[in-house]
Amino acid sequence: MDSFFVEVERLDRPELRGRPVAVGGVGRRGVIASASYEARAVGVRSAQPTGIAMRLCPNLVVVPPAHNRYGEMSVRVFDIFRSVTPLVEGLSLDEAFLDVSGLRRHLVSPVEIGELVRKTIKSVLGLPASVGIASTKFVAKLASEAAKPDGLKLVRAESQQEFLHALPVEALWGVGPATLAGLQKLGIVSVGDLALVPEATLSRTLGPNQGSHLLALAAGIDPRPVTPESGAKSISVEETYSRDLIGRDLIEAALLAHSQQLAMRLRRAGLGARTVSLKVRFADFTTVTRARTMPHAISQSRDLYRVALDLLSQVAGDDPVRLLGLGGSSFEETASSGQMSIDSDDAWHRLGEAVAQVQERFGVKSVAPARLLGRDSADAGVREDDRPDDES
Repeated sequence: MDSFFVEVERLDRPELRGRPVAVGGVGRRGVIASASYEARAVGVRSAQPTGIAMRLCPNLVVVPPAHNRYGEMSVRVFDIFRSVTPLVEGLSLDEAFLDVSGLRRHLVSPVEIGELVRKTIKSVLGLPASVGIASTKFVAKLASEAAKPDGLKLVRAESQQEFLHALPVEALWGVGPATLAGLQKLGIVSVGDLALVPEATLSRTLGPNQGSHLLALAAGIDPRPVTPESGAKSISVEETYSRDLIGRDLIEAALLAHSQQLAMRLRRAGLGARTVSLKVRFADFTTVTRARTMPHAISQSRDLYRVALDLLSQVAGDDPVRLLGLGGSSFEETASSGQMSIDSDDAWHRLGEAVAQVQERFGVKSVAPARLLGRDSADAGVREDDRPDDES
């Protein structure tokens, strides 16, 4: 995310847009936590004493941090990450690695996936984000820095060395002040300089482990996989309605729309769900959840909807519904799409595949069940963040 704390503050205070802004302490010992790019242009940085920042930028607006608000927005950002792929490894409150290799069957290119992430975050949350794309975590991280602010950078495997060698050597992980001083004694300024130095020379100066580590990074070698903290637990669709849903017809229609959206997200992740869960919050804020685990995974909207209706039948009463959610968990990869239907109706399976392909290209509302026609998002749960990726 770009200047995450500052941009969250700008959501609530639009008059801060375009001005040099920092989030941090304003007292004698205050420290800058986040700075806008307008402030960074004159030297303001995170971890900098606020007094120094104010001297560098006299018109700097310093806003006290609202950590609860940032935490709430972070959860929503990561929900968007996980709606694209369940393989998400968080680095901090506002940064993560996403393994999107499993999406190749559904989206044309990694650039398309990266733009999907950025567009969704912008349209749903109103926040800017930058994406770096590469074949390794290390290079993707550097590419995301090069893409800022509010951009995307792809580093292809064939141009990886050219990209890395042009960077200053301190861009490498593990090059702190002491290591940088040692490298400078050897006349090393750029990553390209480092790549030309024999490992024995580096080992004598920095130690054998550090020397081999830096040479591997300079060559773009980083075998570490994206490792979710505890594995992806669920993919879900949830909406709080501006008007309560009254009557089973509206509730079932909203569930049908949720089933369409959940199927698209499972398809993008290349996953099927063995467990489907339903969440219903009534007008009095009473919340009920139900779940069902099947003998095999499902991913098609028709199957998800049938399970959702079964779960809905277990929720007593016809009280107005304030929130409705539908989720999948206990994932299996959909390597064999023929196993992804509850029944063996091949015609329905082919229809589901055809509809999914159209929705991937033109958006979830481009092809929809007749039951959803003529209903707005408040009535049927159709979310505006599922517009087609290339909609103008």
